[in-house]
Amino acid sequence: MLDAIPTERPNTPLLDSIDEPDQLRALEVTQLDALAHELREFLLYSVGKTGGHFGAGLGVVELTIALHYVFNTPKDSLVWDVGHQAYPHKILTGRRERMLTMRQPNGLAAFPTRSESVYDTFGVGHSSTSISAALGMMVAKRQQGRTKDSHTVAIIGDGAMTAGMAFEALNHAGALDDNVLVILNDNNMSISNNVGGLSSYFARMWASKPYNFIRSGSKRMLSKVPPALKAVHRAEEYMKGMVSPGTLFEEIGFNYIGLVDGHDTEGLVEILSNIKTLRGPQLLHVVTQKGKGYSESENDPFGMHALSKITPTPATPEVASAAPTYSQVFGDWLCDMAETDEKVVGITPAMGEGSGMREFAKRFPDRFFDVAIAEQHAVTFAAGMACEGTKPVVAIYSTFLQRAYDQLIHDVALQNLDVLFAIDRAGLVGEDGPTHAGSFDISYLRCIPNMVVMTPSDEAEARLMLSTGYHYQGPAAVRYPRGKGPGAALSKNLDTLPIGKGMIRREGQKVALLAFGSLTTAALTAAQTLDATVADMRFVKPLDTALIAELAASHDLLVTVEENAIMGGAGSAVGEHLAATNCRTPILNLGLSDTFIEHGKVPQMLADEGLDADGIIRAVRTRLAG
Repeated sequence: MLDAIPTERPNTPLLDSIDEPDQLRALEVTQLDALAHELREFLLYSVGKTGGHFGAGLGVVELTIALHYVFNTPKDSLVWDVGHQAYPHKILTGRRERMLTMRQPNGLAAFPTRSESVYDTFGVGHSSTSISAALGMMVAKRQQGRTKDSHTVAIIGDGAMTAGMAFEALNHAGALDDNVLVILNDNNMSISNNVGGLSSYFARMWASKPYNFIRSGSKRMLSKVPPALKAVHRAEEYMKGMVSPGTLFEEIGFNYIGLVDGHDTEGLVEILSNIKTLRGPQLLHVVTQKGKGYSESENDPFGMHALSKITPTPATPEVASAAPTYSQVFGDWLCDMAETDEKVVGITPAMGEGSGMREFAKRFPDRFFDVAIAEQHAVTFAAGMACEGTKPVVAIYSTFLQRAYDQLIHDVALQNLDVLFAIDRAGLVGEDGPTHAGSFDISYLRCIPNMVVMTPSDEAEARLMLSTGYHYQGPAAVRYPRGKGPGAALSKNLDTLPIGKGMIRREGQKVALLAFGSLTTAALTAAQTLDATVADMRFVKPLDTALIAELAASHDLLVTVEENAIMGGAGSAVGEHLAATNCRTPILNLGLSDTFIEHGKVPQMLADEGLDADGIIRAVRTRLAG
């Protein structure tokens, strides 16, 4: 057990001898526990240097070793769900010495990425995709005649298993009745809270060759007597149901094996070796401890889900900025609104902590609903509540709202229901990379009828817009970036803004910068050099068309600036309006380019996209010179 994160590279001779899984498979099984200890130490050391997710990774050290020991990766496919648990996998698959580049520019990605390694069979970042992807791989291998010499394994956590997509894939897998292994990594005790000797004994028995030989032989023999076959199948289900929670999976069509101690390396090797010989869909239920081996994360698995980079304490401590994050601004506003209106309910799909809802959940527990990783359900759940007169506020990251797009259109907007969406992490998100970037929400929201879409330029504007969206009778969205804003003074008032009205922030000449949201500060800085007018547009939908017409009539060039994809974004909306009104004032759209932007530090990422003040100046001067 480690009580502190190593600040110096630990001595890991066994781990250092493994550059590829083939070298791991050359070890004696009795050496694997020592390897697990070294891997756990190195994982803590590397994440301490770079920051990142490590609680889930600490919990699957033994499982990861056993998987690569038993299966012939990369010929056999391991599909990791979400990717938070995949750091040990990266270390064992040739990336050990690059772990200190994790989440850094041009370094390793925070999640499995196909372009990074042949061992990363499927790129992930969003949850509950592993079983569908593994099933697709298995079927493709079958069509190519490769299933006899290539296995397919999906590793999914109990949190990700709550999403509907996971059960859709399980249902399909049971119907296909072909060889696929799903490993349920139960690290939160949400499905079961006990791993005793009896359940471990039965798990080994259910995975054993003698038991499965008798099982398959009995099925063949009794297939000629359907009532008898059905009775035997029911008896087996009941027996498993008495000592494990596997009845559901058996009903879907899986052979359920569990519960298994996920930290018993030799036991995992034995069970996985036996499962490897079985035919049909198999589900192995493994129980692990999140944060295993590090005392602080074992005691607080949720708080220690991820870690910031550990830096030496400076001689003169830096004074931290007192400015709140946008998430905190939202959380404070939600509590203030809830005190004044009992109709307020807060809904989030497993993002309560990140979205700033901890205080709201504590103070208003009867009005807080964390529906787990179920974005589609969250949105339709909100729609149902709106039908009965409550005012749902859905707190969700931009990237995850993409997963509930049909519900947003069909269940909320089409019925013009009164739901407010507080969209966090809009724009670039830094080290988490393209899987978590909120690059598209303006584009996919502004095309939906009945929607109001707002883009605050600072913290005070965010609070005003949240109140505006709350009082609007219909679907509304406020999208704001990750982290802190420019530090605007905040009021405790719950004032609102007139819908569809922007404001002039600076008067200039010839060039007008139309800023939408987070890049308003950069636009104001650029305007000092350009002597440009700056309009804080505030609303993407409805646009302030009167302000646009005024600026077009009095300037030689309109420049739209947004932290969203240029294609279909706010700039496109302005261009569409100019075309519709036959306005010939030239327009330049600045925003995120048509690519998936890799991870890095947000200021540098914006600079690379030409969206800092210097980039705006260059783009405008280039256009004027052309």
